[in-house]
Amino acid sequence: MLSVTWPQVLAWRMRRQFVTDPGADTAAGVARRLGGVQAQVASAAELALAVRGAPPAAPALADGSLVKTWAMRGTLHLLPSDELGAYLAVCARVRNWEKPSWQRTFGATPADLEAIAAAAADALAGGAVLTREELTAAIVERTGSEHLAEVLGSGWGTLLKPLAWWGVLCYGPPRGTRVTFTAPVGVSSPPLEEAGALVVRAFLGAHGPGTPAAFDQWLTRGNLRKREVAGWFDGLEDVAVDGVPMKARPGDAADIASGPPAPPVRLLGPFDQYVLGAGTSAGYLVPAEHRAAVSRAAGWISAVVLHEGRVAGVWEAKDGDVAVTTFTDVPAGPLAAEVDRVRALLT
Repeated sequence: MLSVTWPQVLAWRMRRQFVTDPGADTAAGVARRLGGVQAQVASAAELALAVRGAPPAAPALADGSLVKTWAMRGTLHLLPSDELGAYLAVCARVRNWEKPSWQRTFGATPADLEAIAAAAADALAGGAVLTREELTAAIVERTGSEHLAEVLGSGWGTLLKPLAWWGVLCYGPPRGTRVTFTAPVGVSSPPLEEAGALVVRAFLGAHGPGTPAAFDQWLTRGNLRKREVAGWFDGLEDVAVDGVPMKARPGDAADIASGPPAPPVRLLGPFDQYVLGAGTSAGYLVPAEHRAAVSRAAGWISAVVLHEGRVAGVWEAKDGDVAVTTFTDVPAGPLAAEVDRVRALLT
């Protein structure tokens, strides 16, 4: 078993995620490499693309190479369309709508969801694009589920997330300030074992090495069956990271061990996959004493300053400038250069 260190791992992750060298050429390419780009906050998704050198998401969404939909952890993501079916299949395994507590909270049964899915599929047939209000009205008209109108129209999308995971709907082009929904085109769902293995390898290709537990935390906040997830890790390479056994894609451990160190300073935006892939509780990335500055109230994940791959501060855009707060000493020259680079991306 090859042994590597966390600094080596973080340097490799930065290279894999277009952070060391922002040389991404397409938005879909970034989404593929990162295992999705979180898009709950649209501006954060655009910044995640921009800091990696990729163009905006809109052209890729328009040509169908990129899809915006609910995925990991029930949050909105940009995903490559040719891998969408695999991500949806593994996300759907959470099946939280089968829990009595979920049904009591939202007033819907699995039978209600199946009826809603059929109605939504009918309403969105033929390439239709509907606003949330239009889709809600169409579902209620077809199902008679007046009691579900309020939760269907909620911006949280609680009843629509299972439909997204079943491949019934995804986000369409915005209509002014209103979101729209449409049916994803050409989505094929591979067998579950194949889908799970594909998503595990995508995760490890950006955020590895890792464990089944770390993968499940990233995917569903730890709600999958442990035995099933473990099976998706079959055929992977054993590696020790500072003595802790983990798994990596074949060949990655050698690349990690032989690669150059991380660059001195990089700035990443809020909700960046570099942080979300590990999670803010990962002490090797986010110092425990500063976690509250990164993982803030209401689920907000701050924009971060990286020093040699580790979170060393946070930043925010203020009046067209970049206001930085560091937790430790960060080289002034490289920090200033990064601030200049990111400031230009914000204008």
